[in-house]
Amino acid sequence: MPYKNLNTVPVYRKSLSLCEISREIVSYISSNKDLLKLYQSNSHRDIIANSIITDAILIPQKIEQAERTESYATRMKNVLYVNIMTRNILSYCNGLEKDGFKEKEYINLLRNEIKSFRLAYKLWRRSLRRM
Repeated sequence: MPYKNLNTVPVYRKSLSLCEISREIVSYISSNKDLLKLYQSNSHRDIIANSIITDAILIPQKIEQAERTESYATRMKNVLYVNIMTRNILSYCNGLEKDGFKEKEYINLLRNEIKSFRLAYKLWRRSLRRM
């Protein structure tokens, strides 16, 4: 398969935006400012923050894998992973609220970004089935 410029793929661009917003929100909500060491924290909020950033980083990677493979099965597996990770991030938002995170506007910003991403994701998913 010839090299494809992923910046021309709307869902990929949206995934990078989701990743950037997730990183900004996680750096705000976490008491541990070293995002690479969140997984070592005992704080429930840091564990949720680590999960958000991990899934947000994996989404563009899975989109790239789906775009670059000729295997329909591999493409659909990556599409499924992206769907699961976006649902997970929404669940993490609920977890932050239950943990007492007061600034709900940040959580809602992340939720809105997920909603926007999912619109592009649905169009992309349909286009892959026709490849």
